[in-house]
Amino acid sequence: MSKFTMENKKGLIIGIANDQSLAYGCARALSELDASLAITYLNDKAKPHVEPLTEGLNTDIFLPCNVCDAEQIDALFDAIEQQWGRLDFLIHSIAFAPLNDLHGRLTDASREGFLQAMEISCYSLIDLASRAEPLMSSGGSILTMTYLGAERAVANYNLMGPVKSGLESSVRYLARELGGKSIRVNAISAGPVATRAASGLAEFNQLLELAIEKAPLKKSLDIDDIGSLAAFLASDKAAAITGETHYVDCGYHAVD
Repeated sequence: MSKFTMENKKGLIIGIANDQSLAYGCARALSELDASLAITYLNDKAKPHVEPLTEGLNTDIFLPCNVCDAEQIDALFDAIEQQWGRLDFLIHSIAFAPLNDLHGRLTDASREGFLQAMEISCYSLIDLASRAEPLMSSGGSILTMTYLGAERAVANYNLMGPVKSGLESSVRYLARELGGKSIRVNAISAGPVATRAASGLAEFNQLLELAIEKAPLKKSLDIDDIGSLAAFLASDKAAAITGETHYVDCGYHAVD
């Protein structure tokens, strides 16, 4: 078999907030395999936390991208087209819900909070895939991040459960629509990892402890575990894999 490499591959990674982000684990894994990266940051407040991380990666493009700002997304994809002329993979690793809605019952979720969570956490994948499609003229890979709460009613996941369900459904439909162009679309369902985003969940530490206790492998995850799978799914080695949710949770999803 040929050496596993991402040399000459060019990809966009959205969602790095700090060195504990799942997106950073993906970026690190792909950079180690010699992929060239376009990396984004949310805003000026986030930039100082993200920019130092890009120095240890094969970063060709570093730009702001608030997925609710069409002009910023346009500028990002214009830069990718001008500098690279193509895109081989896209990693979407962002999610958000207002804390009041996230910590409250789904029954009590506000219309505004639900719509905002859907726009940022789910619709943004569709929007980015639409923009990536013409740049993936020779095929490509689109990945997003989900969680078991999309298919089970997990305590304290609340509003994000239906949102992630929508995201996983979007993966299947995008895979169906884009497959004729050899564009693969997959989701990674990661077990609990101590990221900044996860810290917004109520009683997250208990969720983490339960996952370690019940998972067959009896251990915690780190961002490199997610990065390793993302690198494989982004590569040509996964050329026949699309429309799937892939679990990286030490086997937790498979047990009662």
